[in-house]
Amino acid sequence: MNASAIAIASLTLAVAACTSVPLPPMAPLPPGSPAGTLPAGPLPSASTVAKYRCEHDIAFTVRFYNGSASIDAGARGMETLLRDAGGVTPQHTVFSSTTMKAEFGLEPEGRGAKLTYASPPLEAKCVRE
Repeated sequence: MNASAIAIASLTLAVAACTSVPLPPMAPLPPGSPAGTLPAGPLPSASTVAKYRCEHDIAFTVRFYNGSASIDAGARGMETLLRDAGGVTPQHTVFSSTTMKAEFGLEPEGRGAKLTYASPPLEAKCVRE
């Protein structure tokens, strides 16, 4: 057996060993660890609904459910966004899709929000009613 055949056989055995050995369950991260803080803040409870009024004559209703936010902006349409890593305070939550990003828990007093549309580019500051 030549050197390249031995190397290939060794690599094959190493890959087989790595893929056939079950991994132990991961321990939970301690509170306050950097990875444990993503995403920031508690998720809103299932079926929480809120109404917002924004700049640029935008009004929308949002329903939070299972790590997602469904936004109904009337004539601007409906969009379902998934929870995203982000937020600078525990109250600040971020949801996004390929066409929109929504941030909640902003000022004033955590009632503020911001919508950012990708196309056409538009940013609107909002307040919960």
